[in-house]
Amino acid sequence: MKICVVGLGYIGLPTALLLSENYEVFGCDINENVVEKVNRKIPPFIENGLEPLLKKSNIKASTHAVESDVFIICVPTPFDKEVKMADLKYVKSAAESVVPYLKKGNLVIIESTITPGTSEKIVASILEKSNLKIGEDIYLSHCPERAIPGKTFEEMVTNDRIVGGINEKSADMTVNVYRSFVKGNIYRTDIKTAEFVKLMENTFRDVNIALANEFAILSEEAGINALEAIGLANKHPRVRILNPGPGVGGHCIAVDPWFLTENTINSKIINTAREINESMPSYILSKAKKILNEQNIKNPTVTIFGVAYKANIDDTRETPALKLIKLCEKEGWSVRIYDPLVSKFEYSLLTLEEAVKGSDLLIVEVGHNEFINLDAKQIGDTMRSKNIIDTSNIIKSQDFVAKGFCVRKLGVHF
Repeated sequence: MKICVVGLGYIGLPTALLLSENYEVFGCDINENVVEKVNRKIPPFIENGLEPLLKKSNIKASTHAVESDVFIICVPTPFDKEVKMADLKYVKSAAESVVPYLKKGNLVIIESTITPGTSEKIVASILEKSNLKIGEDIYLSHCPERAIPGKTFEEMVTNDRIVGGINEKSADMTVNVYRSFVKGNIYRTDIKTAEFVKLMENTFRDVNIALANEFAILSEEAGINALEAIGLANKHPRVRILNPGPGVGGHCIAVDPWFLTENTINSKIINTAREINESMPSYILSKAKKILNEQNIKNPTVTIFGVAYKANIDDTRETPALKLIKLCEKEGWSVRIYDPLVSKFEYSLLTLEEAVKGSDLLIVEVGHNEFINLDAKQIGDTMRSKNIIDTSNIIKSQDFVAKGFCVRKLGVHF
């Protein structure tokens, strides 16, 4: 069996590599740099286990598709912030790109996150431009990914998967493809339900993060430590509150709730959760302003530690750090940025020494492991004013307090 994976990003390339252990796999991507790196066995992004799998694989890549038995579409689905809707341009383009190569008996699998009804209303009509009928001549399914950056390969193999077929044969064919590497259960449903389930999963997480963040804000008003309170509440056998954070980012949790609600007015909880999480950079800014005003620091320099959207990855998509940076700039503050994992960002990235020298406030925005053992003395000796806001509860606060730092945490009243 020959499989063509369209889109060699954070999901597409790992999927292609896992499949290549049992099938002949060809990858395609419109990004020529990604294609070149894959062909040279160079990882185009950071992910645990990616490099050794890529080096031993026989996968070939190009900027176009090839004739195959199975086509798997793993392209991103951008979020149109102006209208709060999914932008399906890449999914449509990917579907269009495989049409010239379709033949009778082919299977097309959509892994990309899409709004309910997209497969039947949009993708199917594009594929039928091949003059092959969906469900009779060619087959279509949706198998949404369920993997977290940093553990992508582990979760792709061990997590349960959902397969939604346009008909029973489409589902059967898709299960056979994924069973080659998935050790978890594979559950079958209809294609529209599969689309809906993926959005439900990430919306659930977004709502629970919003609850934790609101608890943090309320606890500061009440004069208690939210982190301690959450830990105690979680002693209840049926309670599992998450830890608060500086907002929600990434290509899934920060946008999928909008995909689910773009056609309805009946989404009160989901909309409120989105508002809470999107407001967290503004809340962090208010804490920063309070510290600087209390110390009468004029024209401050603020250093942001971490611009990835979550800890220990290099992915900056929808990172809440970007809004915080822009808010700081609107205050007229000078902003410096340090992230040991990120190599490309729309703002200049500095070394640790450059970022902290002469700074008045350090905001730890992301809980990278590299930040756990920050040298309080080294940093304190170069900063102009010793202030830290730790939004991820990652640094060793006692070390910084001992060196004269004013340390603030999210959800902790001072």
